[in-house]
Amino acid sequence: MSTGQSAGNGGRGIEVRHLRAFLAIADEGSVTRAADRLRVTQPVVSRTLAALERHLGVRLVDRSTHHLALTPEGVAFRDRAADAVGAFDAALDPGRTRHRPLRLGHAWSAFGPYTTPLLRTWQERHPGTPLELLRIDDRTAGLTRGEVDAALLRGPVDTPGLVTEVLFTEDRVAAVAADGTLAARPSLSLADLAGGAVVLNTVSGTTTLDLWPPQDRPAASVTVANTDDWLTAIAAGRGSGVSGASTAGMHPHAGVAYVPLDDAPPLPVLLARRDGPGHPALPRLGALAREIIARHAQDPASGTSR
Repeated sequence: MSTGQSAGNGGRGIEVRHLRAFLAIADEGSVTRAADRLRVTQPVVSRTLAALERHLGVRLVDRSTHHLALTPEGVAFRDRAADAVGAFDAALDPGRTRHRPLRLGHAWSAFGPYTTPLLRTWQERHPGTPLELLRIDDRTAGLTRGEVDAALLRGPVDTPGLVTEVLFTEDRVAAVAADGTLAARPSLSLADLAGGAVVLNTVSGTTTLDLWPPQDRPAASVTVANTDDWLTAIAAGRGSGVSGASTAGMHPHAGVAYVPLDDAPPLPVLLARRDGPGHPALPRLGALAREIIARHAQDPASGTSR
């Protein structure tokens, strides 16, 4: 079944198989894995993608790296392609409800204490649309690369093409070696951490040396690429760290103690999505997130269970 006419170049029209091939590549990040998933050969998938790109007149996939990534045009096209394939499948099989999962990304700590209530309530109310929580070590948790439909992010986000909503703010905490002298303190200040090195997650973290006043910045820093390495470095005594309070509950570590920070500004927690049409369940996700936060405000005991 053709989904449109050729782009005035005498070629054949684009069919649903072209969209399926593109979506498989977008999901798998690899032409080889996409071919395995579709049970066709790799050259067939490559030719199908190339035909789709010629028809649209844009490059959808960046092939310059080993791990394929969507171009901005590919990210924008992904939702439209998924909707078109979903509508095609529903038309052929109207008796069967087909809902693609809603993919919610996060770099660390997800929705904090509200994570479990969000997942449980969503499953109860929307069993036909699975909510997939995906940790992706990226500043936008895979959102700009088209790997997720929405993302829970922390700190200010000024990435073009994204729409964000502040859901709540959380205090910051210091993360220090559990056997160090700072771990025994009831609270700490940024100046207390400036006497040693600080561990910075430069890929998905929000803490930079700019958090400290220019005249009181740490003398040294250790850079890592993800939360696991961040925790390991702190536990090993290579430095201290700063994060949101949710990290203490979502990422406990035997070698790391979390201590309240008295003078660090709170950290906003955002729900982000791409600007433009997206997954049809996104409005329901935002509404449920706000509902759970409001429920917790009325009854704090409801924030961690349901």
